[in-house]
Amino acid sequence: MIKRRKTKQILLGNVKIGGDAPISVQSMCNTDTRDVNKSMEQIHKLASAGCEIVRLAVLNKDAAAAIKDITAKSPIPIVADIHFDYRLALTCIENGIHGLRINPGNIGKKEHTVKVVEAAKSHEIPIRIGINAGSLEKEFEKLDIPLYEKMVLSALRHVEILEDLNFYDTKISLKSSDVMTTIEAYKLISQKVDYPLHLGVTEAGTLKSGLIKSSIGLGTLLSQGIGDTIRVSLTENPVEEVEAGYGILKALGLRKRGVNFISCPTCGRTQIDLIGLAKKVEDRFKNFDKPITIAVMGCPVNGPGEAKHADYGIAGAINEGYIFKKGEIIARVPEEDLINSLENIIMETYK
Repeated sequence: MIKRRKTKQILLGNVKIGGDAPISVQSMCNTDTRDVNKSMEQIHKLASAGCEIVRLAVLNKDAAAAIKDITAKSPIPIVADIHFDYRLALTCIENGIHGLRINPGNIGKKEHTVKVVEAAKSHEIPIRIGINAGSLEKEFEKLDIPLYEKMVLSALRHVEILEDLNFYDTKISLKSSDVMTTIEAYKLISQKVDYPLHLGVTEAGTLKSGLIKSSIGLGTLLSQGIGDTIRVSLTENPVEEVEAGYGILKALGLRKRGVNFISCPTCGRTQIDLIGLAKKVEDRFKNFDKPITIAVMGCPVNGPGEAKHADYGIAGAINEGYIFKKGEIIARVPEEDLINSLENIIMETYK
């Protein structure tokens, strides 16, 4: 059992972050925010996949104006991602945004910062301080200390700005494309503040490389009880980010949404197209929202026994296979009928 770090709880829309709240899964739209229809289409797909918070880039005043329609229609809370221009933040707040990602020290004059913070405070909108290793302020960049320490110093500076204005509905992220830098930055900041932390390895890469980096980075931190909300950053359809996020949380026993899918790596005993079968089973049940474990195993000799902890499973044989439940074989069917038979048995149980 992982003992999570105790953090302050904040509310983003209707989603609790920190404290004893479940670790939430986030993503970010890759649509043009000004195109409300396309953005909403993607938001609904993300929400269907289990996304609980979605972030949108707000690059200009037209994008900030579009936020009004998007927040009114969205089934999940929306965070506006803003850099430098405090006026965009104010417009988004007026237009019903649920959260801001903006660094208070980077929006110009102090009076601008005050305006944004006061508006966020009056509308009960949390602010995420988002530190990125590739865009540190010059004053920290030039210091002769490890990069992760520079990132933490930058974050603490922004925290101080908000606290001086009596603002505490804050969460923090410290992202790097380097996995170990990311891990060390989060470990250090977790020792210094009790604000909830948004985890992520930035610019992690495409589906395969990004999953590896994110699983190591986020998995290491989560296993140590660090992290309150996550985003798996992938150069891919954002829906893949959500599925990956839940996969990491399920592997650590931190969330139980949907199917926990397991399969053996194949060996010389395998007499069935196990790779193809496993992919088809995983795809067939990808939208099944019950927290069950389904196994696809290569042979009936070891399969049911090795996967006896699974709720349901398939064990392959020659041109056929066995369907088992909690390690006990309950049906023997031809290979071409395995998936449909498995689905019928599971659906009958959960109808």
